[in-house]
Amino acid sequence: MNSIDIVCNLFTEREIKEGRTGLEDDFLDQIRFPATLRNGVSLHNYIQKMDNAGIERSLLIAVRGGDLRVKGSFEVPYEYVNEACEQYKDRFSGLAGIDPTRGMQGLRDLEVAVKDYGFVGAHFYPHWFELPPDHAKVYPYYAKCCELNIPIMMQVGQSLNYQKHRRLKSVGRPIALDAVACDFPELKLIGIHIGIPWTDEMIAMAWKHENVFIGSDAHAPRHWPSQFVRYLDSVGRNKVLFGTDWPVIDPERAIQEIKKLGIREESLGRLLRDNALSVFRLPGNE
Repeated sequence: MNSIDIVCNLFTEREIKEGRTGLEDDFLDQIRFPATLRNGVSLHNYIQKMDNAGIERSLLIAVRGGDLRVKGSFEVPYEYVNEACEQYKDRFSGLAGIDPTRGMQGLRDLEVAVKDYGFVGAHFYPHWFELPPDHAKVYPYYAKCCELNIPIMMQVGQSLNYQKHRRLKSVGRPIALDAVACDFPELKLIGIHIGIPWTDEMIAMAWKHENVFIGSDAHAPRHWPSQFVRYLDSVGRNKVLFGTDWPVIDPERAIQEIKKLGIREESLGRLLRDNALSVFRLPGNE
């Protein structure tokens, strides 16, 4: 079965050398990321991983990780993701990271990403900015996403300590999506990372709002909360999208573990591919 990974990061030698991952060795040790891969994985080799896992397309994030005036913040330029998408048009699509501290320029950047580069959605890291999803500074970006007719995803749930000397507050409670969904009913909102440890809260938001979805990334499927598995295999089968958050979760591992969960075939197809096609306007499926 072909799958679509909606949450994927560039983790090549260039990003690592230039300090564009936001991740230090202590965090990579915590997630048990192999030492042999810590110098980076080329796009060619990553596509081999995708092939082995049966993933037809991955959405690459042009991450904006915090106010660049603050030590420890970082970004992956839109141009880097665009280069990857141009090189492998049939395997990658781009997501435009947003930085609410950049004001009007950030809105112009988002428009360029979508109209000129063909990016298919936006991405926001609340914890890197210590701004909850319902903060007023983020609202102009929601309005721009509506104007551009693209979805936006954001991390909800706990943030970890990605850097030893910069601790990030867990500001992304899933309940914060309630106000956003009410104020922007036409905007598709995806709460990624499952919402752990507030998974029930994330499920409640997806159940309440037609325009709220859940990304299953950043946590190994064999450790997914039981209520989350029940939800995606029943009344929530149209609301959960597959993702890895590579390099946090290896795509081959993710698919192998999902197949061991005993999910119904109909639900599995929705999770791995069909829901992504419903939420995103991907090449060949506009």
